[in-house]
Amino acid sequence: MSNEENSNPKKPGFSWIAKMSWRDGKASGKKLSLFMASIVLGIAAVVSIQSFGETLKENIALQSKSLMGADFIIDSDNPINERVTGIIDSLGGADGREISFASMAAFPENQGTKLVQVRGIEGGFPYYGIVETEPQSAGNAYQEEDAALVDETLMLQLGIAIGDSIKIGNVSLPISGALKSVPGSTSLFSSVAPPVLIPYKYISETGLVQTGSRIDYKYYFVAPQADMEKLDDELDPILDENDADLDTHTSTSERLGRRYENFGKFLNLVAFIALLLGCVGIASAINIYIKGKLRAVAILKCLGATKRQTFLIYLVQIAAMGLLGGIIGTAAGLLLQQLFPLFLQDLLPVDVEMAFSVQVIVMGILLGIFMSVLFALYPLMSTLYVSPLQALRVQAEGASKSGKAGILVGLGIFLFIFLFSYWLLEDWRYSLAFVAGIIVTFSILAGIAHLFMRGIKKFFPTSWGFVPRQSLLNLFRPQNQTLTLILAIGVGTFLISTLYFSKDLLLAQATLESQAESPNIILLDVQSEQREAVKKAIIGNELEVLSDIPIVTMRVQSINGRSVNEIREDTTSRVNGWVLHHEFRVTYRDSLIASEMLEQGEWISTASSRDGPVPISISDNFAEDAKVSVGDELTFNVQGVILPVVVKNVRTVDWARMQLNFSIVFPEGVLEDAPQFRVLTTKADNQNASAALQQELVQNFPNVTVIDLRQVLSVIENILDKISWLINFMAFFSILTGIIVLLGAVRTSKYQRIRESVLLRTIGAKNSQILKITALEYLYLGILGSLSGIILSLVSSQLLAYFLFESPFTPSWIPFLILFPGITLLVLIIGVGNSLSVIKSPPLEVLRKEVR
Repeated sequence: MSNEENSNPKKPGFSWIAKMSWRDGKASGKKLSLFMASIVLGIAAVVSIQSFGETLKENIALQSKSLMGADFIIDSDNPINERVTGIIDSLGGADGREISFASMAAFPENQGTKLVQVRGIEGGFPYYGIVETEPQSAGNAYQEEDAALVDETLMLQLGIAIGDSIKIGNVSLPISGALKSVPGSTSLFSSVAPPVLIPYKYISETGLVQTGSRIDYKYYFVAPQADMEKLDDELDPILDENDADLDTHTSTSERLGRRYENFGKFLNLVAFIALLLGCVGIASAINIYIKGKLRAVAILKCLGATKRQTFLIYLVQIAAMGLLGGIIGTAAGLLLQQLFPLFLQDLLPVDVEMAFSVQVIVMGILLGIFMSVLFALYPLMSTLYVSPLQALRVQAEGASKSGKAGILVGLGIFLFIFLFSYWLLEDWRYSLAFVAGIIVTFSILAGIAHLFMRGIKKFFPTSWGFVPRQSLLNLFRPQNQTLTLILAIGVGTFLISTLYFSKDLLLAQATLESQAESPNIILLDVQSEQREAVKKAIIGNELEVLSDIPIVTMRVQSINGRSVNEIREDTTSRVNGWVLHHEFRVTYRDSLIASEMLEQGEWISTASSRDGPVPISISDNFAEDAKVSVGDELTFNVQGVILPVVVKNVRTVDWARMQLNFSIVFPEGVLEDAPQFRVLTTKADNQNASAALQQELVQNFPNVTVIDLRQVLSVIENILDKISWLINFMAFFSILTGIIVLLGAVRTSKYQRIRESVLLRTIGAKNSQILKITALEYLYLGILGSLSGIILSLVSSQLLAYFLFESPFTPSWIPFLILFPGITLLVLIIGVGNSLSVIKSPPLEVLRKEVR
C-alpha cells in the first residue's frame, strides 16, 4: 500500500454502517422483538380503523343513490305551496312521491299493536336499489295488489304471517310480503318504529293526517345527468324560504360519511393511544439495550469509529425494526378490518365491500419507521457521549446527555402527537385537548410511580422479612421497569375503565326513573276533542294520567324586527338556520318542571296578548342559536296569526332526561284558544298493562301514537352495547400492548435478574424464596398500575358527569370487580412465568458468562 493511500484512507460509508447494524442486530434481535410487537399492535389498530373508515366512505359514495332511491328529493313537513309546486313542475314533475308518518298499527289476527313508520308510495320508487322482500315479487306488486309490506322483524316478533291483515287508522290491508330492506329506512329508527309500505292512495283514507301530526312529504326525481352541486346551490335557498328542502344523493352521502367519520375518529384515538404505549415500551427497551452496548460503542471508537457512525449503526437498527414492524402491523390491520362489518352491521347504512387503500398502507409503514426512530432518539443519544476510555474502565456510564438535545427530542415527540391527532380530528382545539389529556394522564401515572418508589425508600419497612423487603427493593433497583410497566398497565386499564364508566353515564342519562310520578308511556297527537275520552281509557285500565300537556305549532316570523327572510339573505348573520326553518311545538304552563332551571330573568305564570308582547321563556340552546337574550322581541306565526312576544327568561334544560322538554314555553292565558293537540303520559307497571292500553287506544283512537319508553330505552342500550363492544375491542389493544411491554421488560432485564438470582443464592436464598420475591414484585406492579388506571378513569368520569352532563354518576362495578383483579393476576402470571428460566439458571453458567 502506498504512502498516499495511507494518508487518505477511504472512509466507511453507509454500506459499512448497514453491515455493522445487521451483525450487531442478529445477536440482539430476540431482546427487541417483543417491543417491536407492541409497535405492530398499535399500527394494526390505527391501520384497521383508517382503512375501514376510507372503505366505508367510498361505499357510501358509490351506494348513495341506492341509499336514497333517487338522484334527489324535495321534501317538506307540510303540504307544499304554489312556489314549490312550480319548482317541481319546472323540473319536469316528480317521478314518484311519498307521504310518511309514525302511527300505531293493529294486527287483528293476533290482537297485536305496534308503533310503525307508515310510508305511502306512488310511482316506481325506488329508482335505484331494490325493495327487498319475501317473497321477492311482493316488492314490485304491492301497489297493484292494494296490499301492505310489513317489516320482517316485526312480523317475526308478533307472529304475523303473509295473508294476515294490518289496520292503520281507518284502513285495513292484506299483508303481501315481509319487508327486509328499503331505501330511506335506517336500522336505528326501524328498531323503534319498523317501516310499513302501503299504496299512496290509501294515506288520506287512514284519517291520520290531522292537526299536530308529524307528516313528511317527499317528491322523488330521476336525473342522472343533472349537476347536483348546481341544483343544491340554486334550489335549496329558495326551497328553504318555502318550508321545503332539497336532498341530493351526493349531499346525503357526505352527511352520512361525516356521521360515521366522527365515530371513526374516536376509535382512531383509542388505537393511537395503543400505539403511543408501544412507543413508551420502545423507548424503555432502547434505553436498557443501549446501556448494554455502551462498552461496544467505546471499543468501536477506540478502533477509529466516529460518534456519528456509532450513532447511525444503532439508528439504522431501530429504523429497520420500525420498517419491519410497520409492514407486519399494516398487514395485520388490513386483515383486522375485515371483522368490523360484523361488529357494526346493524349500525351501518350500506353493505360494505372491503378494499385496501394505498394511502393507508403507506401511512402504516411510514408510521412504524417514524415512531420507532422518534421515541428511540433520546436513549440513542447516549452513544454520542461515550468516551473510548470506557472500554478500559469498569464504569458503564459516560458523560451526560445534552439537555438541549433532550428538550428538542421531547418537543419533536409532542409536535408529532399533535400533528397526527390533528390529521385524525381535523380540529386544532380537539388536537390540543387530546395532547393535553395524554400529557396529564401519563404525567399522573408517572408521578404515582415516582411517589411510590420514593415512598418505599423513605418509609422502607425494615422490620419486614427478607422476601417482602427484597421484593420492594426490586422496584427501585438499577434498570428497574417500574415506571414503564405502571404506564403500560395504567393507561390500558384507564382506557377500558373509562369506556365502562362513560357507557354507564350515558345510560344513566336515558334510564327511566323509578319514582311513581315518572311516566313510561307517552300518548302523542291526542286531538282536543279526544282528550277526555283518552283520559277515561287510561283510567279504565287502572292507570293514572300523570301529565296532560298542550302543544301548539308555530314558526318564527321575525327576530328583533328583522324578518326571517331578511336574516336568511344576510350572509353575516350568526343566527342558526334551524331557528328560521323549524316548526316549533310549544306549550304553555304556569311553572318550571324538574328538568328545567331558571338561568336568567323572571318566570311569568300568566299573561294576556291584550297587554302587549307576550312574555315567553326560552331554553339556553335556543337563546344561543337565535342570538337573543332577556328583553329581546320576536314574532311568531301561530298558524296564520302573528303573535308578538318578548323574552322574559332563559332556562337551562336537561334534554337527556326522557320526558317532554320544550325550547319555548308560554305563560297561561294566551294560547288556550289556539288550534292545538295534547300529549298525555302515564305509567304502566308491566308489559301486559302497556299492551292492554295500546290495544284499546289503537282500536278506538287510531290517530293517537303510543310510545313505550321502555322499548326506546332497550334500543338505546342495544346500540350502546354494540358501540362499546367495538370500543372495548380497540381498547384491548392498549392492554395487549401493555402485556407485550411487560414481556419485553422482563426479557430485557433477564440477564440482570440472573445475576441477582446468583447473588441471592450465593448468600443462601432458596429458589422458592426468589420465586416469591418475583411474584410479590409483579403483584405490587399489577395492583398499583391497574388501580391507578381505574381511579384515574373514575375521577375523569366524575368530572365529565359534573361539567359536561351535569348529572349524578354511579360508577360501574365491573372495573373494580373484574378488571382490577383480572389485570393484576395477568401481570403476576406473565411476570412469574417469564422469570422461571432466571431462577433455574445454574450459578456457574452465569459466572462463566461474567468472566468472559
